[in-house]
Amino acid sequence: MAEALNPTDGTPLAFDVSGEGPAVLLLHGSALSRAIWRGLGYVRGLEGFTVVRMDLRGHGRSGKPHAAEAYRMPRVVEDVLAVLDAASAPVAHVVGYSFGSRVAFALAARAPERVASLVTLGGAYGAQGGQVEKVFFPGYLEAIRAGGMAAFADGYAAAGKTLDPATRAAFLANDAGALAAYFEATEADEGVPEDVLARLGMPGLLMVGTLDAPRLEESRRAAALMPHARLVELPGRTHASTLFPAGPVLAELVPFLEENS
Repeated sequence: MAEALNPTDGTPLAFDVSGEGPAVLLLHGSALSRAIWRGLGYVRGLEGFTVVRMDLRGHGRSGKPHAAEAYRMPRVVEDVLAVLDAASAPVAHVVGYSFGSRVAFALAARAPERVASLVTLGGAYGAQGGQVEKVFFPGYLEAIRAGGMAAFADGYAAAGKTLDPATRAAFLANDAGALAAYFEATEADEGVPEDVLARLGMPGLLMVGTLDAPRLEESRRAAALMPHARLVELPGRTHASTLFPAGPVLAELVPFLEENS
């Protein structure tokens, strides 16, 4: 594991680098960590590339501030740029799942020269107020504040969501105070304006499950707006099942990365 520091507030950012070839940055979703990419087979599937995985602030082994202000998107984008610099990756293909896709959109908008291509998995670019509880369950934020991560995991399972042992372990590993602040900031984030999306010139691959509304509709809209993006719908997948099994995703992702490297 390596570590970078945010240049503004000094938050430590855990990351690792493996493989050789064009750089691919992997950005995980809410309440997860960089471990998800190895566990689901994406690191192995990206042989022939330099894979950079980072723990977003508030997650994994990165710093965990407890103030919502610390999780505003401009600060998170600073984190990503700091990691790319520390990994000696001036340009990278950027692949984001869920919240990681929001970070990827924001990075492409702020620093397009650093993004060789943009790949979103279960992605959304617009304001998300009220949408997070649809991914998890109503009252998720109150559950975290009152009962910590165990209450969050229990509430997720009680809502009928699939909770495998690895995901439950990932949920429980989080710092409840940090995650509550992170979600508060996420709920307030305004996203990337559509006129900005329409000016993004890098190649884009937007992948989303057919059962992942409203992200399916947002991904369709983003693919229509971006000049060089295409949409791939993953049949029968919900938001939670976007990444697994990895085979069909990698079958689209790897040729796209090779074509644009």
